[in-house]
Amino acid sequence: MDKRKIVYVIGLCLFMLSFSKSEEKSYKRNYYDNGMLESEGWMRFNSKIDYWKFYYPNGKLSEQGFFEYDKKEKYWFFYDKNRIRTEEGRYKNNERIGWWLYYDKKGRINHKCQMTNSKKDGYCLKYEEGKLISAEHYSKGKKLKEWTDLNVFTSENSLSNLK
Repeated sequence: MDKRKIVYVIGLCLFMLSFSKSEEKSYKRNYYDNGMLESEGWMRFNSKIDYWKFYYPNGKLSEQGFFEYDKKEKYWFFYDKNRIRTEEGRYKNNERIGWWLYYDKKGRINHKCQMTNSKKDGYCLKYEEGKLISAEHYSKGKKLKEWTDLNVFTSENSLSNLK
């Protein structure tokens, strides 16, 4: 083999080796200036993948969930600075979808809403002390109707829509 072919083969091998190294999944931790952990999770191709956790500067968990190449996916949980869950729900392609649950300061559900493309799209049910008090109907983020009389709500709507 002549010298050019050898240099070419070595260069090609080094290129392939560096490419395969960049494909590897690695665990990444980011820190605030105060030294506390800001976020941690998996990376590939300089993008967030798989499970990630994010923290407040005081070290308490603020949110956690899955990424697929820097886009939120699957189920996510969010917390206030006192570690009380504030909301939870599913993402698809970085957009909120399906039922999202929202909590009061005591950790009880105070409302839940159906979402499409991160907009209210379907029903929102409001609770007080764990008891249903009102319902709203939305289409693409616009409120269409509200019920405070739950007997009227159930007579006007199919409960199968609430799944």
